[in-house]
Amino acid sequence: MQPLPEFTAVIFDMDGVLINSETFYSEMEQVHFKMLGLNIPHEEHVTYQGTATDEMWRTIKEKHGVPHSLEELVEMTGSLTIPTFQEMEEIPLMPKIKDLLEVLKGKNIPLALASSSYPEVIDIVLDKSGLRKYFPITVNSKMVGKSKPAPDIFLLAAKLLGVNPGECIVIEDSTNGIRAARDAGMYCIAYNGPGAEFQDQSQAQQIITDYGEIIRILGE
Repeated sequence: MQPLPEFTAVIFDMDGVLINSETFYSEMEQVHFKMLGLNIPHEEHVTYQGTATDEMWRTIKEKHGVPHSLEELVEMTGSLTIPTFQEMEEIPLMPKIKDLLEVLKGKNIPLALASSSYPEVIDIVLDKSGLRKYFPITVNSKMVGKSKPAPDIFLLAAKLLGVNPGECIVIEDSTNGIRAARDAGMYCIAYNGPGAEFQDQSQAQQIITDYGEIIRILGE
């Protein structure tokens, strides 16, 4: 891993970055597609990773002519997603993520979470995983009215942190999230972990497979 630029704050995505959940979302969405008689190929499905549910369904409606309203589709997805997370006894964290968060906290580096997931799911994950103490600031796409790849979610996170966008490092996994971070004028590190196999991470300034790489750099 290359040395990092000077930075003031770090903004994390949630799914595929803090927690190992991308495969779970993919499988659940495929169930919904089949319920609606939709044949969404894998190549198309992976392009929705990192976007909010309403944005995914809006695009699918335009492409495939789904007769249901956008509100019905979003509610249908939420009716399965939220209870499933509520019923989880343990949230699967990415390896070494807590170690990295502890190092950043120990250096008094301000942190924020910026996720396109349901606000209810974000709260469940932070509470059940014990990660809430690291993230006094959380931003979701409903707060800005736009989902990734629009940069708005990251720009609001920087504003709430009280720092300039150019002073932030973003850790992302999805093509849409990386694009959002870059368009926000932020330095982006792509985490190539479980569920990111089919994401184009080439626009990130750096790509890592192990959070230990960042921990080592911060310790130098």
